[in-house]
Amino acid sequence: QVQLVESGGGWVQAGGSLRLSCAASGLTFSRNNMGWFRRAPGKEREFVAAISRSGGRTIYADSVKGRFTVSRDNDKNTVYLQMNSLKPEDTAVYYCAWDPRRWATVPSNELALYDYWGQGTQVTVSS
Repeated sequence: QVQLVESGGGWVQAGGSLRLSCAASGLTFSRNNMGWFRRAPGKEREFVAAISRSGGRTIYADSVKGRFTVSRDNDKNTVYLQMNSLKPEDTAVYYCAWDPRRWATVPSNELALYDYWGQGTQVTVSS
């Protein structure tokens, strides 16, 4: 059974930090790129960050570049999202997702390319 389980969300004041984790099971993890997306209230789901299977390549949305860092531990089948200097506009449900394209050496920001998704974890940033 495929499972992606996010954790680490919560409430934080603006300027604070949170670290999200996504534990994967039931699928090949170390051979696949992984992504983070978010959905803010009243908005569509949007790309946040993605990481290649080796962890050597990362991409970020412009809105989080320089503040968020994506990483992974293939021994633990876990991908992380370190979020610093949080802003109220970062408030959203954050989701991790698995890219089935084993041939892809560069991670993607395209939502439609991702297959399995976690249930999401809520991040709330107060001003």
